Amino acid sequence: MIKKANFHTHTNFCDGHSTAEEMVLSAIEKGFNLLGFSSHCMYPFASSWHIPVKNVEAYCEEIRRLKDLYKEKIDIKLGFEADYLPAFTCPDKNADYKKFQPDFLIGSVHYIVKEDGNFSVDDSADNVRAELTRFYTKGGDWKSIDSRAYVHDYFEAERLMLEKGNFDIIGHADLIRMRNTVLHYMDEKESYYKEEVKLTADAIARAGVIAEINTGAIARGNMDDVYPSSYFLNLLYERGVPVCINSDAHDAKNLDAAFDRAAEAAKKASYKELNYPGGIVVRL
Repeated sequence: MIKKANFHTHTNFCDGHSTAEEMVLSAIEKGFNLLGFSSHCMYPFASSWHIPVKNVEAYCEEIRRLKDLYKEKIDIKLGFEADYLPAFTCPDKNADYKKFQPDFLIGSVHYIVKEDGNFSVDDSADNVRAELTRFYTKGGDWKSIDSRAYVHDYFEAERLMLEKGNFDIIGHADLIRMRNTVLHYMDEKESYYKEEVKLTADAIARAGVIAEINTGAIARGNMDDVYPSSYFLNLLYERGVPVCINSDAHDAKNLDAAFDRAAEAAKKASYKELNYPGGIVVRL
């Protein structure tokens, strides 16, 4: 019986700080029954924080080696956190990722793609402010920021990914909130924001994927809350969307960071169980 699982695990194959084996040993020590690896990937492309294309096969080989080596102690799954970039790459198990035969895919939106450039919504606060100033203000005046347009672009990218992709889990569905704690570029109580979240919750339900409750921002001190927000989680519950808890760990010590808070968030939204790829169910 599965009692503790995590399907969002990064290693030094991408921007993580621990090796895959260090993650496995930590998982065993922390009482995990199941560990899914999900290094950042945008195959057949890459950035400085994704798995280099030349290393994707080596990553798969290492995870499968560990799966066999530790099979008596823990069940290990091979996966990717696959980025969506319009016109470039989409999380799809039957397309670019098929050759690697992953056990699961996480589909995530980190980038906003504009006609004359792109940027990552979870870059440093300074960099996000600079890019928002570039793309969403008039004449560089921060006070003129078009929050509505930014929010729409982010959630519209997620909805397109959900429509076009083929994956198992949607990653940190409202990642756009992370730098808002410092930069204050939007108000989650505004009707336009709530409408974008509702449309995205509908798209998640139609796609039939699992929505993760992600604790990564808490572990790294970027935000004192899980993704998605309580408002978003309630919408997901109303639409029958299954959820799981993932740490988005980039080092071994944070493999189960804030799992208790994530469980409370799930219970508060009326969830009684967690669901993971492969029909795995964990009672809360």
